[in-house]
Amino acid sequence: MIQLHDVDLKLLRVFATIVKCGGFSAAQAALNSGQSTISEQMAHLEARLGVKLCQRGRSGFRLTEQGVAVHEATLRLLSAVENFCMDADVLKQQISGKLNLGIIDSTITDPDSPIPRTTQRFVSRGHDVHLNVYIGSPAELEERVLDGRLHLAVGHFPIHVAGLSYAMLYQEASGLYCGRRHPLHGSKAKGAEQLKQIGTSRIAVRGYMQNDELELLGVGKAAATVDNIEALAILIISGAYLGFLPVHFAAQWVKTGDMRQLAATQLRLISPFDVITRRGIAPPPILRAFIEDLSACSGDRPHPDSAQPAAE
Repeated sequence: MIQLHDVDLKLLRVFATIVKCGGFSAAQAALNSGQSTISEQMAHLEARLGVKLCQRGRSGFRLTEQGVAVHEATLRLLSAVENFCMDADVLKQQISGKLNLGIIDSTITDPDSPIPRTTQRFVSRGHDVHLNVYIGSPAELEERVLDGRLHLAVGHFPIHVAGLSYAMLYQEASGLYCGRRHPLHGSKAKGAEQLKQIGTSRIAVRGYMQNDELELLGVGKAAATVDNIEALAILIISGAYLGFLPVHFAAQWVKTGDMRQLAATQLRLISPFDVITRRGIAPPPILRAFIEDLSACSGDRPHPDSAQPAAE
């Protein structure tokens, strides 16, 4: 069995940074080290572990099979070390350390999101905290909370995963949109006629929302699938596809005339947004403090006119 020492932990942090950056060259700025130094450190780590962790050359940087396994173990180890440090702070009654927060993409324009207010409240308390924020899809956020890379995440999670706790924070409204170049943008059709034209159009969906979106439209198959909202907005603006977007996110393009909301009263989705944490794990003080502030800020939400349905 390999005995870990302080130098090994440092080398594992270097390894994790290299993988995160996608290679030795890209990691130089993050590590504040030259490529020769990083190469020496990796060679030392591989010698300590007795396995080849990565390959690099003209084909680019990639992990070996053993490297993938070591990287996953490294992330678990570093997460455990961070949690230990936070738990140790309880003894001195001080909240400090790193808080790893995950958020689904494109919520910056949502006035109902409590994250900005929570962050301001949390930071204003004077905690000695370094905040890491990761933007990802629902599946990515759930995976990272499960394996300990994230302490908590906020988003829409259509399918609940065993091992996670879900608590609803607020709801997000989505509507169906077309771009300026789409035939429906300038169409005068309404009611049943408009719905018929929608049913014959190409539909782009979010992968994690496709069942709800296609069912509401009465369409059996999507013409395009994306894993984030920005990609969906690009397809809609192209004029080639229709798709559901959060009302708050689409408002900026509706205002300029680059998008139009269709059948706003009939085609409207309401999605619950939850905060997820790992089940069965006692939360460290830093996480408890953030959740307390999140709970307090979730009940203090404005109700701007922009959240109302757009004209059809």
